Amino acid sequence: MTFHEVRGATLHHDDTGPRDGTPVVLIHGHPFDRTLWAPQARALTTAGYRVITPDLRGYGASGVTEGTVYLSDFADDLAALLDRLGLADAVVGGVSMGGQIALEFRRRHPGRVRALVLSDTSVPPETEDGKAYRNKLADRLLAEGMGGYAGEVIDKMLAAYNVTALPEVADRVLAMMRATDPRGAAAALRGRAERPDLRPVLAAADVPVLVVVGADDVYTPVADAEEMRHHAPHARLEVIEGAGHLPGAEQPERFNAVLLDFLTEQVAGVR
Repeated sequence: MTFHEVRGATLHHDDTGPRDGTPVVLIHGHPFDRTLWAPQARALTTAGYRVITPDLRGYGASGVTEGTVYLSDFADDLAALLDRLGLADAVVGGVSMGGQIALEFRRRHPGRVRALVLSDTSVPPETEDGKAYRNKLADRLLAEGMGGYAGEVIDKMLAAYNVTALPEVADRVLAMMRATDPRGAAAALRGRAERPDLRPVLAAADVPVLVVVGADDVYTPVADAEEMRHHAPHARLEVIEGAGHLPGAEQPERFNAVLLDFLTEQVAGVR
């Protein structure tokens, strides 16, 4: 793990694989850290890709910014990190909030995206009910910490049956959630409460797009992924059986096969 100072924050990240490999940036969701992508990083580096997995501002080992952190802040942090790494562009992917950050990165830095990988995410703007929920949850996390929340949502982050069927995965996901700084989680929740409409960004994307979703995702169900393909009809949609909101953790071999197939067919040699 290394770190760089970008835009007033310390961003920690892993940078693995050959330096001359096609760069792939993988963005974790809320409330996780870069290690969520460990199975994908191993598979991609073995296949010759250069993989950058950052801890977002406020998560993992990165510095915390209190108050409100918008999707645009995360996106600009990633652009600054690529600058520090000397990378003009990359394949950019993310899960859940990370997928929304990937799209915001595409909006703000379109020339820097070779392809998009969007896992278990959604593109409409936040609703009024959603705004109220996220702000209330931010208040709760600041008051109570992450433990109670983590226990309540583990059977939604993973398919409920995987909490018992995959105890090591459940323990890893719970540990990430519990270790997250409540101040960072709250700041991101307040920023997501103001989430813009990302459908135009997706519709205008002229790069390869992979949409992936767990078959039993209750947060962003298959219907949301199908809507995304409606807005980007050229996108490839893959449904991962036996998974919920985090198919890359729940079914890594299936997820990795889909991801590598997409990169091989759609991205190899793209500049």
